[in-house]
Amino acid sequence: MRDVSLTHADAAHPSPRDVTFDIEQGEVVLLLGPSGSGKSTLTLALNGLIPHAVPATMTGTVEAGGLDTAQTHTATLSTHVAMVFQDPDAQIVTGTVYDEVAFGPENLRLPLDEVRARAEDSLRRVGLWERRDENPDRLSGGGRQRLAIACALAMGSPLIVLDEPTANLDPQGIDDVYAALTDVVAAGDRAILLVEHNLDAAMGFVTRAIVLDREGAVAFDGPAGEVIRTHAGELLEMGVWLPAATLAALRMRGDGIRLDPLPLTPVELATALDAQGVIAAAAPAVPSAPDAASIIRARGLTVTRHRTEILHGIDLDIAPGTLTAIVGANGAGKTTLIQALAGVVPPPKRRVDVDGLDPATASPRDLAARIGFVFQNPEHQFIAHTVFEELAHGLRLRHVPDAEIAERVQEMLARFGLGHKAEVHPFLLSGGEKRRLSVGTALITRPQVLALDEPTFGQDRARASELLALLQGLRAEGTTIVIVTHDLQLVAEHATHTVILADGRVHAAGTTAELFADEQTFTSAGLRLPALQRVLASHRPAAWS
Repeated sequence: MRDVSLTHADAAHPSPRDVTFDIEQGEVVLLLGPSGSGKSTLTLALNGLIPHAVPATMTGTVEAGGLDTAQTHTATLSTHVAMVFQDPDAQIVTGTVYDEVAFGPENLRLPLDEVRARAEDSLRRVGLWERRDENPDRLSGGGRQRLAIACALAMGSPLIVLDEPTANLDPQGIDDVYAALTDVVAAGDRAILLVEHNLDAAMGFVTRAIVLDREGAVAFDGPAGEVIRTHAGELLEMGVWLPAATLAALRMRGDGIRLDPLPLTPVELATALDAQGVIAAAAPAVPSAPDAASIIRARGLTVTRHRTEILHGIDLDIAPGTLTAIVGANGAGKTTLIQALAGVVPPPKRRVDVDGLDPATASPRDLAARIGFVFQNPEHQFIAHTVFEELAHGLRLRHVPDAEIAERVQEMLARFGLGHKAEVHPFLLSGGEKRRLSVGTALITRPQVLALDEPTFGQDRARASELLALLQGLRAEGTTIVIVTHDLQLVAEHATHTVILADGRVHAAGTTAELFADEQTFTSAGLRLPALQRVLASHRPAAWS
């Protein structure tokens, strides 16, 4: 890649800008940068989707396998660069898991035996071989992401590009994916370019880091550990996610504890704390709302999809003014539950009550006044042609005066850093910007309850922190927040209450502090506490536990 700048249609400035780098065989390159810096856009230029398919202007040159991507058909480039997109649904096209993985090699006109061998090997590597005859729609979001990775593996391309491959995966799924990719790298004949926020999983895997700044230019490029240790403060300022252990060590500096070199993993953090005889301070507990009548109540909630029962007799109470996290392994029913509570998936009558309304019988307008919903995939809820109109739409349906609409939309644009994108089409935003817009559309009508499915997906550290601070502010004002998330570190730091699902049932529910005090509660549900939580817990006095 030489002096590459990419400018989307309707964008005023290129992002990324003047990017130059090479990727060698066997390298595992981590591409970092704040939301909107152009990371995902950059990946689209590697296999020719930009400029051939995506409306964007490119200057500079990109070569893959010696081929100029601007002059080579994308079908040819697919044998050199395999892609796993941020949204796996955007690349699933067939009716069974097996056919999906075989589809790419079949289009390469490979011998039948080779197609079968590649399909089986790829599916086994991501743990989906036993589900090969199922429709991809039956897989959870994390399962579909693993399927997309299997498709990339089956292409046999020298370079595999993965855009947030673990964002929708539970801890076991993350381990499975990185184990599969480690096997691929060990063979030494492929390179990997990884866009990833989950640095805790990636640090033992990547060999090099390239960091884009807010303008989309290359700020740092070098060995991954060296880049993060040397520039941790600058990365934090830029809004780039850091490994949890590194972030914890930086916070300890405020207490006079300096760990050098900065730890990159929980194991390194534990070793450094032991070496200095440090006892870690207990994290402040998230204040819980006082006991009150439930604002959301479910009794005997059972939901069936595609003739399969997903939720089995759920009983649940959520008190007003709380921030409740719904967690569980992939396929546990988290998204189905939050959608049923919000009426997105109509629950059976008289099984759910939201602030006095039954979502099964309430009108969409009445329900939307009680509970706002943010989808896991932001694009699934966009309907307008500009960011401004997307935010204004819900207010117009409620006949809010134009002057008030303009004021409230401008407030939301400023709050989420989208002021300069007001006239841009929502589909042309970055992944992180789309997420912020989707949250804004739910917040702008000021509902009593806000339900969010994976709200921090695609956000850089600064924007995720801002979003969570905003949610905490709304909670302090009386709004009840319900989130689905895979990020147990986020849950530990921000949730007042936690609901653990397993196999479509409530495995455990209570205050976050109570549940996190018993690791077995999580492991028996197929989860595990974040390694950082375990390290810090082991370095606190027993009286604090």
